[in-house]
Amino acid sequence: ASLGDLARRDACYPICFDSTSASSVSAATLRITQDAWPVYILVLGGGPVSSGCVADTDLHAWKDSFATHVEPAFLLTRALLPTMRKRGWGRILTTCSLAGKTGGVSAGVAYSTAKGALQTLTFALARECAKDGITVNGIAPAYANSGGPMGAPDVVARLLEVIPVGRFLEPEEVAHTVLFLCHPLSSFITGQIIDQNGGLHMS
Repeated sequence: ASLGDLARRDACYPICFDSTSASSVSAATLRITQDAWPVYILVLGGGPVSSGCVADTDLHAWKDSFATHVEPAFLLTRALLPTMRKRGWGRILTTCSLAGKTGGVSAGVAYSTAKGALQTLTFALARECAKDGITVNGIAPAYANSGGPMGAPDVVARLLEVIPVGRFLEPEEVAHTVLFLCHPLSSFITGQIIDQNGGLHMS
């Protein structure tokens, strides 16, 4: 279903705000909890991939990568955690990356480092929130078929050769992993980064 269809069925409450601004996040959180319902599940989506080695990355690009991938996770978690703690139940899910574990191949130094920081934040939050009935996990998808171009045909062919399962990750597979980690029966899983890379990286 589209976002519009869900909204018309009162199954979705779309709201726009700046996830890198503390004041904007606070205002949005207040509006959601007052106009809609308390939030007990927080799924933090990924941001754009950036490339570039150290020599080609200026300070602005470096800071922008952290502002895109790390700060929203910190701000939104900080804003919504009190509600989860009050209930004694919650789920927080971050979108990490294989690049955050390996340093990246096609991804740049800023993106890889920011995703590594997000992974560490996931671990820190999992330890802090475990006693409150709140699990914190991450998913690390790699080479997802987002519907857009995956690169030149020769690049795609080389990628498919190195991915053991021989295909790209489908969005529905990511969604199912999110649903699994948010399920009440997944309450003993916390502080984990679930790899979805078709066997490209095993740990």
